[in-house]
Amino acid sequence: MQILTFGAPTAANIGTIFAAIELSQKTWLITVHSPDQGRMSRYKLEGGDHAGLLALIAKIRVRAAQKLGSEPRVASCYEAGYDGFWLHRLLVAAGIDNLVFDPASIAVEQRARRAKTDRIDGELLLRTLMAHLRGEPRVVRIGRVPTVEQEDARRISRERDRLVTEQTAHTNRIKALLRLSGLQVGNPRRRNWLTWLEQQRDWQDQPLPPHVMAEVKREHARLMLVREQLAALEQSQDTTQASAVPARMATRREQLQRLKGVGPAFATTLAGELFYKEFRNRREVASYCGLTPSPWKSGGIDREQGISKAGNPHVRQKAIELTWLWILHQPDSALSRWFRARTLNAGKRARRIAIVALARKLIVALWRYLETGLVPEDALMKA
Repeated sequence: MQILTFGAPTAANIGTIFAAIELSQKTWLITVHSPDQGRMSRYKLEGGDHAGLLALIAKIRVRAAQKLGSEPRVASCYEAGYDGFWLHRLLVAAGIDNLVFDPASIAVEQRARRAKTDRIDGELLLRTLMAHLRGEPRVVRIGRVPTVEQEDARRISRERDRLVTEQTAHTNRIKALLRLSGLQVGNPRRRNWLTWLEQQRDWQDQPLPPHVMAEVKREHARLMLVREQLAALEQSQDTTQASAVPARMATRREQLQRLKGVGPAFATTLAGELFYKEFRNRREVASYCGLTPSPWKSGGIDREQGISKAGNPHVRQKAIELTWLWILHQPDSALSRWFRARTLNAGKRARRIAIVALARKLIVALWRYLETGLVPEDALMKA
């Protein structure tokens, strides 16, 4: 193997302090490489001690400035996760060039039993940061940090998704309890449902046992609370978002709702989770949704592993749901015709595979519609 004789482009980073922050709820481990020292240094702080972090970086910067004769630049990084983006905004406000790494994109050893400690992870983060700033391609994926307004605007759609999931769970639990006694379920989401239930009898003409009835009433009370919160959330969605949502997101939500089959819930989620970002091409759009293929080609092996699922799960779920509704409400569109042509005599599994492929096409078509105004082919607009 030939040894490279030219150096990596590190001249611009010689006077730079590199800091990798390994975050956890209990402690923060900061791994630092300073130009006034030839080795990595490690410092441990209490979890969430952002004041101590800034004081530590300032101390290292002063020490390096005394030796270099000029104030050095500071570049830091941490993995996206539990702490979100508030730390990034804090570091940027302090004049530090911070990057948020995608944890899944950092290369690690492939041994069956690899060692993993905060010390090892901190060194790996630091080496990755230095390699990225040297200009090495595809070392790591960098997260795009939303603004505070953009991040806050999507809380409504995420809360709604959680409440809908809780509503389904409470309803299914009530149905399961009644089926154990062989009783009809009715509609548990009605407020007068308990009055109706008290009149029901099993095959022995007996009412529900007292403990079962008590559990059903408690479950029904929780169900009614969730439904009240859902109703209040949907009522406040229009008034609250009109004033709190950034103009770009509000405009794109309105554009999406002009298409037949796209309602407020889908438009809000897609505008707040996906289309507020800037994408250079359709591949980036599909990749962010996790709808891109993941082939396995090595030697004589050539197979598909399915979609990557590496993107935003909220967007991917809504994209699949919206695609089924698109076929229902836009049957004459080119996308719906494409789906029917490929699933004419297909089974259920083939239809599920095809709907994912159609979801990718639909998301790309909606992105083009928002960017250029090009309506998806043969799609209908609302009157």
